[in-house]
Parts: sequence; structure tokens; C-alpha cells
Amino acid sequence: MVSLSSVLRGPDELFSSVSNVPYIMSTAANGNDNKKFKGDVRGPSVPSRVLHIRKLPSDITETEVIGLGLPFGDVTNLLMLKAKNQAFLEMNSEEAAQNMVGYYSTVMPIIRHQPVFVQFSNHKELKTDNSPNQERAQAALRALSTSHVDTTVAAPSSVLRVVVDNLAYPVTLDALCQIFSKFGTVLRIIVFTKNSQFQALLQYPDGASAQAAKLSLDGQNIYNSCCTLRISFSKLTSLNVKYNNEKSRDFTRPDLPSGDSQPAIEHPAMAAAFTPGIISAAPYAGATHAFPPAFTIQPAVSSPYPGLTFPALPGALSSLSLPGATRLGFPHIPTGHCVLLVTNLNPERVTPHCLFILFGVYGDVMRVKILFNNKENALVQMSDRTQAQLAMSHLNGYRLYGRNVRITLSKHTSVQLPREGHEDQGLTKNYSNSPLHRFKKPGSKNYSNIFPPSATLHLSNIPPSVSEEDLKMLFSSSGAVVKAFKFFQKDHKMALIQMSSVEEAIESLMEFHNHDLGENHHLRVSFSKSSI
Repeated sequence: MVSLSSVLRGPDELFSSVSNVPYIMSTAANGNDNKKFKGDVRGPSVPSRVLHIRKLPSDITETEVIGLGLPFGDVTNLLMLKAKNQAFLEMNSEEAAQNMVGYYSTVMPIIRHQPVFVQFSNHKELKTDNSPNQERAQAALRALSTSHVDTTVAAPSSVLRVVVDNLAYPVTLDALCQIFSKFGTVLRIIVFTKNSQFQALLQYPDGASAQAAKLSLDGQNIYNSCCTLRISFSKLTSLNVKYNNEKSRDFTRPDLPSGDSQPAIEHPAMAAAFTPGIISAAPYAGATHAFPPAFTIQPAVSSPYPGLTFPALPGALSSLSLPGATRLGFPHIPTGHCVLLVTNLNPERVTPHCLFILFGVYGDVMRVKILFNNKENALVQMSDRTQAQLAMSHLNGYRLYGRNVRITLSKHTSVQLPREGHEDQGLTKNYSNSPLHRFKKPGSKNYSNIFPPSATLHLSNIPPSVSEEDLKMLFSSSGAVVKAFKFFQKDHKMALIQMSSVEEAIESLMEFHNHDLGENHHLRVSFSKSSI
């Protein structure tokens, strides 16, 4: 391992490398303009937990670069090369780095109106020195990385109180959900105005997610020089909501009515905090919620208000921002539209059943149709638009049977079944009464366990007679490589299994979810937020 200090003494190599092909970069970021070192070729295909980030703005900050990686896992090291508009970011695991590259390969990250490029580095580890630049980088890491959250001290609450100061542009419930979903699944949220301030109460499944969100977001601006987030722990332990609308939402209860747009507050402490009429109208209605693994915003986003354009999100929130769309937030899915168009499928491998299983991780799939005249395309009908948004935001761009799948909203409002007597080679399937729906039961714990695809799978409903070797052999039977396995210490009905890639994990989930393990036990498979 060669440290940065050795670069200053003359050798060309900065890192231990798996490639000898040079891509020359200056070490000016370390205060030495005339020295050179060899970095990365563009587009290395070998995964690494070290990422090479290019085309950064010249005035980029350490916080902004770290913010690109935080949604995918802990950032363990950083090397800034400001003179060349580049940086190296080291993630805590190769899996986290793969998720980050996979996402940013389909959704271009934008910082200060400028697209930046993220790729794997040829280097497996960063080793930096104690120069002033590196001290700043380490200080930023300590301030932002969730690895520096003191997990031995429990968070006071899983409920956060969010105040938005200097509200120059509209902020909605959905916008807050997208930003805060980076740190965990948002279960419930209420937005309101109190003392002329736009505020929100937001509940996570656990205190650790709330603590990470508060650490990273408190004091950040949603937009340039305005809409500043002031975050504190609420004294409440949970939120109780009666209506799903633009002012309140319970994502574990999609069956709730929309009501009259007034959030129901049942907790006595919450009722005391509000008086009738103080909850202001949302800037616009009709948007839906999503839990994407990361977000971006284009340089300017059109507004629902004539003459008003929203600026790009700066600073650490540049990677926490919202997808470029025709309006603030994310692509609007109209009421009743819950059909997704899935393209670039592998027609030799994909079946309606495997799409049913995969999309069923994010909602209840009603119908699937692989198009007769173009079997690379399919229509997937979810039970509602929120679940359609979840599936689209989590699965778009991931590799499936060797192809990067693209998912968009279909113009169709439902998938038509074949007319009686007309065969379509089994390309259309009706799953509306399937017993495999994960979200049939209101308040199901499955709502709290929605995660993006990862190489690690969560297994449950394992009978006592099935061993570790049995499960490893099962998941290897399709040709996939099992890298690690671990039973839960207190409950051998559950386990984690790590595949060699996210693509293999996706394909294994489709193949082995609901696999009959005997003793009337059918295996349940989902994506895990943890790694082994």
C-alpha cells in the first residue's frame, strides 16, 4: 500500500492497484501542482469499494462528495483532487459501492447544475496522509458518516420534528419523504403550519434511522440559500394518522381514506400541538410517495406555479434531491394509473411469473402481460399508484438476465386479459387473487421492510430440519455463487444469504421465493438492508 505522502516523495502510484493502465491526474489537491500520479482508466468493470468520481464542480466541497455515497452505506475514506475536478470515495463494502454505481449509471447525479460521473476505481483501498486537505476530508467524514453515530446511545425517538426555515419555495409532504427516505423507510408523516412555519412530524421504524437523518440533514438547505431544515427529536414515540392525502400519510395503511385533507391526530400530545385551521394547503396535490435509493434533480425543475422555477439543490442535498420531472417531486402518477411499462427484458428468460415475484417485493401485482409482438417489453399492473411508484423507483436500471431493465409509467390504466377463446401463449397472467401478495394485510410488517435490490437476501419461514448446507445448495443449484450465509442467532427460521452480485440475488429471489422446503413451509425471500 502506497500512501499519499509517498506520492509527494516522487513515485507515481497513489494506491495499490489491480490495473497497470494509467490515467494521469494531478495531486494539486494535496498542494503540489507539479507532481503526478496514476489513477484510474475510465470505466473499469471490476467492482471495488473505491469509487472514482469525475467532472466535479471546481468549488466542490467534501460534504457534497460524501453526500453522493451516504444513501448507499457508510463512507469510510475520501480523497479530493480539486485541481482535476475529481475525487475518490471509499465505501464500507463492495456491495454498497455496487448499489451506488448501479443507481448512478441510470440516474445522472447533478451537483450545482453540473452532471458528475461515478465509476468503480481500479484500486481496492484508499490510504491517505495527514495533509491539511485530508484533515478536512476526515473531519467531514466524522461529521456526516453514519458510522460515526454512537450506536451505543439509543436515539431519543424514531419520530423527528422538522421545521423548514426561510421557505422561499414550496415544500411538500412528498418532497420531504423523498429526502428522508434516504436514511430509512418513512412509515408515517404529517405536514402542517404552526406559528407561520412549515413543519412536519416524520416517523421511522427505528431510532437509528432517525438519528442518521438528523445528523446528515439538520441545517442543510433544500434549495440554494433557502428552505433550511431544522431537525429535532420529537417527544412522541409514534404517529397515528387517519387519512392518506397531501397533508398526512401512513405508508403501512394504504387502505386509509383520503378524508377531507385534514390529518387525524389521535395522540393526546399531538392534539395539544395543533388547533383547527392551522394546517395549510399543500403547494400542489396529487403527487405520490416513493422510496428510491437515491435521487437527483436536473438544473431547473418546472413549477406548478406560472413564472416560478425551482433551482437545483446544492451542497449535501444535491444527492438527496428529487428526480427531474415536469414538476417538483417525482414523475406524477395520476390517480388510477398503476400500470408500468417494463422494457429491455431478456425474452429468452423472462416470464410473467418471475415479473410477478420481483415486482411483488414492492407491492401487490394484479396482472402481467408480456407483449406478443415484442417480447422484450411487458406491462405490470400494481394494486395502486403508490406501489407502482415504489416498484419503478426501486427496480429501474437494475440488471436482469444480462440486461438493464427500464421501467416507466404506461399510458394504459389496466392490463387487458385475453378474450375468452383467444390464446396468447400464456403471456398474460391474472394474479389478482394470488395468495403470494405480500401487502394484503393492512399494517403488514412488510411495509417496514422495503429495500432496494442488494446482493444480500433475507430468508424466512425456514423449517427446523433445513440446514445451512441445504439452503446454500439450493441457491447454488441455478448456477449462482453463494458468498456467505448466516442464520439469525435467536431465530433459525430466518437467515441472510449473500450472492456474488445484485443481479444474481434478483434472479435467486425470483426463482426461490415461495420454494417448498417441506413440512408445509414455503421459503420467503426479500432484499436485505444488511450485509453479512
